[in-house]
Formats: sequence, structure tokens, C-alpha cells
Amino acid sequence: LTLSERKMLLKVPKLLTYLRLDKTTVIFIYFLMRQYSPSQARHGIGRNIVSKLKWANEKYERFLQRRFPRFYVLYHTFMKGFRLLFQDAKEIRRIKTRMITNNIDYNKLPYREMEKLRQFRRDMIKAIPLVIISIPPFANYLVFVLMYLFPRQLLIRHFWTPQQLLEFQAVYHKQRAQHHQAVLSGLERTAPSVQDNRLRSHLLNLCSKVQSGAHPVVSDIHAVRPLFAGPPFGIRRMYSDQMRHLCPLLFLTHRLPTFWNSRRLNNHALELMQLDRAIMRLGLHQLNDSELREACYVRGLNVERLNPAQCRDWLTQWLQFSSYLKESETSLYLHSMVLLTVNYLKPPRS
Repeated sequence: LTLSERKMLLKVPKLLTYLRLDKTTVIFIYFLMRQYSPSQARHGIGRNIVSKLKWANEKYERFLQRRFPRFYVLYHTFMKGFRLLFQDAKEIRRIKTRMITNNIDYNKLPYREMEKLRQFRRDMIKAIPLVIISIPPFANYLVFVLMYLFPRQLLIRHFWTPQQLLEFQAVYHKQRAQHHQAVLSGLERTAPSVQDNRLRSHLLNLCSKVQSGAHPVVSDIHAVRPLFAGPPFGIRRMYSDQMRHLCPLLFLTHRLPTFWNSRRLNNHALELMQLDRAIMRLGLHQLNDSELREACYVRGLNVERLNPAQCRDWLTQWLQFSSYLKESETSLYLHSMVLLTVNYLKPPRS
């Protein structure tokens, strides 16, 4: 032992007495610890174990790919999904820690961090029921079968293949598009109750324009803004039927009490409005093609057959519209997910 090591051992007589160890035993333990320190273990025994496990896993994957190719695709997707989910969880933890440490509000975060938090929260809400079902013994086998049979309903996006992502997005958009006509009809039915002749005329012209297949401009939407801050179309003043048709636009269930639907619609619209402002702070040109498509899709647009330039053009128009909205005008924001999306790039009907 070196002189410094001897001094260190002589400073722990109380510890030796408490543990009932003699100095010879402690010296032996010390040599073992020094010989197999964490760094050496990591580069020695630990590295060998990791390499063996990696070799076994690669061999198992080759076996699956050769003998069970369809199951291998499922297995590979699941393993990749778990890695992506773990990475997202670490990223969310980092963002939350920074928010608490630096006292940063959600609406002050950069766009990508805000979107990450929004999407992760929705994913977890969808995953919780599946986790609860898998708690009983041997229930995980049933869960695996259910996930294989119903990937769209039970799995979150981390566990979808790229082909499934496009397919499922098309299915979800088709479901919300079924409510477009009902939303427009609700506006037309309520228009006669508007007292202001000018606003009533603007609203009827807007509905007629969209019904004819024409795509409105931002000024057409802004012309009816006062109607959506209070009665008859304010977020807490509109009819319950109108709310129920707005919920699917945000992929929310409508089978809840009216006051609850109103609150959820308002919260989700405010969140999207905050994301719009974050995009403007970042700069639309900073978004890549995937982020562009996702941003347009979340705001109601069918992106299945659109190229990145078309998505960018539509999102530019959307930001011009939403940048002037107040928090009290969330209802107009939600209705515009129909008004500004349903006829985009479609020729007007004759």
C-alpha cells in the first residue's frame, strides 16, 4: 500500500469496529475494489457481457428474419418503438426539469419542446388502459395478441411502421371529415339568430362559399370574429350538438357532458394557439417536411396527397389567421379547422 492508502485505512477504526472487520479483510476488499473499479468493469467484464448479449440478440433476430419474416417485422417494430419511447421519456424528463429549475412557463418553451410535451401526453393517455389490462398474471400474452390484431386502436405511434402511420392518419382524418358537413350546417342553422345584419350576411356568405367548394381567404374568417367570442358561437355559448361535432376534429370523444366537452375543446384550442405562436417565434422555414405535415394534420388538414410546398403554403395562411386571435376566440379557431381545410386545393363546384 502507498502512504496515502495507509492513512486512509487508519482513519476508519470506528467503521471497522461497527462492521466487525479486521484490517486484513478491509485491505483485501480494497484491492478487489481497486482491481474491479466501475470503469474497469465497464471496459472488462461488463464489455464482455454486453458483447455476448448483443451477439445473442443479433443471432436471434437473424433466426426470426429467416424463419418467421412477418413476425420479425412485428418484433423489430416493437423493439424500435420501445427505444423511441424510452428516448422520448428521457427528453420529457429533461424538459420538465429545465422548466422547474429555470421557472419556465409552458408557453415560453421552444416549439419542438412544446409539441413533444403535447404529443407525449396524448400517447400516455392512450397507453394507460393497455398497461392496466396487462397487470394481472399472464394477461400480457392476451395484450400482445390484442396489440397485433388492433394496432391502430391500442398502440401509440412509436410502435407503428411508417406505412401504418400513413394508413392510420388517413383513417383518422376520414373519421373527422364525417363531421365537416354537420359543423357547416350548424353554422347555417344558427345564423338567423344573429342580430347584426352585417355579421349575419358575412357568416351566410362564408358558409355558402365553403359549401360551393371554394377555399375562403383569411379576411373572410376574420370578418365573423365577433360571433365566436360570445353568443351564439362562443366556446361556452354554442349549442351542445355543435360541440359534439367539433370534438372529433381534435380526436376527442364527444360522449361526455356538455360542460366537460366545452372545457376540453377550449384547452386544446388554446394549446394549439400557443403552438402557432411558437412556430412563428421559431420561423416556419425551420420546420422540416415531417414537422410540416404533422403541424398541418393536427390542425385539420388532409396531408395524404400534399407535397411539402403545399403544406408550407397552407400553414403560412393558417398562421396569418391565428396570429390575430384572442384567447376568447378559441371557438373560431376550432371552426376554422373545417372552414380553412375542407376545400384546400380543390376546384370549386359549378
